[in-house]
Amino acid sequence: MTEKTINPVVKSVLELGPTLVFFVIYLRLKEQSFTFFGQTYSGFIVAALIFIPILLASMAILWALTRKIGRMQVLTAVLVIVFGGLTAWFNDESFFKMKTTIVYGLLSATLAVGLLQGKSYLQWVMGEMMPMRHEGWMMLTKRLCVGFAVLAVANEVVWRTMSTDLWVKLETFAFPAALFVFLWLQIASLQRYMIDPEKPAK
Repeated sequence: MTEKTINPVVKSVLELGPTLVFFVIYLRLKEQSFTFFGQTYSGFIVAALIFIPILLASMAILWALTRKIGRMQVLTAVLVIVFGGLTAWFNDESFFKMKTTIVYGLLSATLAVGLLQGKSYLQWVMGEMMPMRHEGWMMLTKRLCVGFAVLAVANEVVWRTMSTDLWVKLETFAFPAALFVFLWLQIASLQRYMIDPEKPAK
């Protein structure tokens, strides 16, 4: 099935929108509590449960428009469903919060496995979008492997030692922004390894 192209703004809204909607819902519900079937749930847990269908709806729309869903999006959706379910079942916010640690940890571990095999899984995923020599991909993979590990540890420290309010803000804005800036700086520093498709290979 051929991948369709859509407006990049629409794509970004569909990919990032659910997290921002979760943030807004959390702000509206954080001071409230809700009782279902004799069990009282915090506003955070209710917001986390509302986030699940919003995320799935966003992915369904993205699939309908592009006929493609990234592996990372699928993994994130599975973890959101599993840990969102555990959060509701045990009425414990920590399950949903540790989801972020697992996502970043799995990414770091996956890149590390590739590095041990002398491969860059990043090159396999992003090679067509960003032509670069193998040495550059290996360097970028090593740095991102460490970066994801740092974010995983940071998430653990934040949710275990700080307030839910602060965790939600960092999860929504700080962690993605830190990852974006880190990735941009790495790509900028690896420009000498980039391949210009316009130039003939030597």
